Amino acid sequence: MDVRESIKNLIRDSLSSLGLEMTAEIHLERPANVEHGDWSTNIALALAKKAKSSPRDLAVQLATALESLPSSYVSRLEVAGPGFVNFYLNKSWLYEVLLQAVNDGTENWARSEEGSNKKVIVEFVSANPTGPLHAGHGRGACYGDSVARILERSGYLVAREFYVNDRGTQMNLFASSLAACTAGENIPEDGYHGAYIKEWAAEIPRDQDPLEWGKKRALSDQREVLRDLNIEFDSWFSETSLVDSGLIEKTLSMLAKANASYEKDGATWLKSTEYGDDKDRVLVKSDGEYTYLLPDITYHLDKLTRAERLINVWGADHHGYITRMKAAIESLGHEPERLEVEVTQMVNLQRSGEEVKLSKRTGDIVELSEVVKEVGSDAARFTYLLQSIDTTQTFDLDLVSKRVNENPIFYVQYAYARIRSMMKKADEIGFTPLPLSEVDLSQLQHQRELILLRALHELPDVVERASRELAPHQITTWLREFAADLHGFYHDCRILGDDIEPSLTQARFLLMRGVLIGLEIGMDLLGVSAPEEMWRDEIVEEGDG
Repeated sequence: MDVRESIKNLIRDSLSSLGLEMTAEIHLERPANVEHGDWSTNIALALAKKAKSSPRDLAVQLATALESLPSSYVSRLEVAGPGFVNFYLNKSWLYEVLLQAVNDGTENWARSEEGSNKKVIVEFVSANPTGPLHAGHGRGACYGDSVARILERSGYLVAREFYVNDRGTQMNLFASSLAACTAGENIPEDGYHGAYIKEWAAEIPRDQDPLEWGKKRALSDQREVLRDLNIEFDSWFSETSLVDSGLIEKTLSMLAKANASYEKDGATWLKSTEYGDDKDRVLVKSDGEYTYLLPDITYHLDKLTRAERLINVWGADHHGYITRMKAAIESLGHEPERLEVEVTQMVNLQRSGEEVKLSKRTGDIVELSEVVKEVGSDAARFTYLLQSIDTTQTFDLDLVSKRVNENPIFYVQYAYARIRSMMKKADEIGFTPLPLSEVDLSQLQHQRELILLRALHELPDVVERASRELAPHQITTWLREFAADLHGFYHDCRILGDDIEPSLTQARFLLMRGVLIGLEIGMDLLGVSAPEEMWRDEIVEEGDG
């Protein structure tokens, strides 16, 4: 049984002995300061009114009742503040954490069945095929893929999907820009003026249609850089295919039948104000042309037939689009909660302290491929995932490309490489790890060791929370802190050496196996690699010998 469930059962039994019952969930939290215990509960504050007692007095009563119950984990209790009960546990529970992590391995530790094999489609990037992806697209790309990885570890059946917006005004402007370059004419003022337009126009065979050729060229370029970022999509869904399938006309009929649309001024409108929008939206213009909204509604209806849950990752400029999309879904009888939209805020790219502007049209574009080439896939992904996506991000190319401790990905990967280096050395000197059952884990008493074990125990909770909140940056934060804990351990604790007690070496070696598992899981969830060797002249590797 998990230590938390054991403690919760103790609390329930204690409440029962006091004539109280907790019908809601019993909350346990880890105190920020380990000196305040391993776990803490606010149950006395929650039940004080019902018990007709002050929270502090009830906490004292609860602590007394708890002390009378046998427990293999709890060593002592403490009442703190206005009525918190803090639990101090025996170290044995941490040793059980290590054994479970090593037994489960990278494949199964911190994995759950929360998703119960429910199907979820994560749609992200979905850029127009009018040019290369720029550096700003990288944030949504890395975020969407990491969300998919976290959901997969939480038991969901995940499909990664790219919605290809390959029709409409922007595609026509793109085609006319390529055609103008091919003919040696000036690009239309409202066309695309990036340097890539001239490069691509020079590649177009004479017998090729600029629109179709340009779309394929753009998609090929986008696929390549995404592949370089370790991102593979399960499907690329074409907007044009919706038009050709007749599904858009079917959607119009469904909306009309549901009395969710109406005709006005020769156009067809969605009654989106009935569902919280600030105004009704045009579906079909007076000239018969579809707006962007209608194919998007059709696309989402199609997705709802394929998955129980839809997650969209959109750019900041699409924030106002959310209400109208949910309005359309709800008007056709679907629960709007099935669609979750995560909006990524802007990325301020800097080089030498100067902001770099991004624009496909003016030619100032900084392509995502340039960023990946300059800093590497791992550094790019890790950096894009450092912060919550609802905050504006500054991406410093100079810092991210450096192999120094201030570079977070280097700091984390170096933690992993240090352990691999130690294990390689252990193998070279003939060290043989004992079977798990024969390792004396009571040797692990140093504060640095216990900190690592506590952090390892936190990982399943962090993954669960990141899955629930769709927040990969929580994994990133955990990894950075875990790497810092490992480097601190290396500073204070040696593993190999003739002057080290063999039983301590065995215990610390097993601890390092557990730490490797935690690092591997965290890095995999972020889509970054775990290198076994890294070049490093600046750091003396204390603890490796």
